[in-house]
Amino acid sequence: MSEPIIASTTPFPVDVTAGRKYFWCACGRSAKQPFCDGSHKGTEFEPVPFTADADKTLYFCGCKRTGNAPLCDGSHAAL
Repeated sequence: MSEPIIASTTPFPVDVTAGRKYFWCACGRSAKQPFCDGSHKGTEFEPVPFTADADKTLYFCGCKRTGNAPLCDGSHAAL
């Protein structure tokens, strides 16, 4: 498997809405980071679905190296 593009070396804070489904960009190519815009087409990557369980601010991974997709786990600190 190839490495995704690093979209950001910091996480993206997002105010999510309970019950809403989000699609996190796993390839790093999307112009609508941290979410998918279909730019992964033709690659081995697929967006990661995520449904918010509450209204709150979450930090979505920007480096695309997280072990807790789609949320940041601090992996960007090792880049």
